[in-house]
Amino acid sequence: MEKETYTPAPLDTSGEVLPEALTSLIEALAKNVHEVWAQSRLAEGWRYGERRDDVAKTHPCLVPYEELPEIEKAYDRNTALGTLRFIQAAGFEIVKRK
Repeated sequence: MEKETYTPAPLDTSGEVLPEALTSLIEALAKNVHEVWAQSRLAEGWRYGERRDDVAKTHPCLVPYEELPEIEKAYDRNTALGTLRFIQAAGFEIVKRK
């Protein structure tokens, strides 16, 4: 039996404009996205290496967020931005605790 072609259908968040108060959250969320990813990789036995090697389990991005190349930070920021836009588009609000 042949599998059907998968067509991703994410919620359209392109029209979502985040309140100014949430823009500072993007960088903090991006850093946390990286930290969670790195923690998971390290728990799986990965370690830092100059090149990604799936067999040797080495990856050049197993460094603190601040040391990542800008292109990697941008990837994490886009993930954070997409997450915040999704939350808003789904009808939720983010409120900072006092």
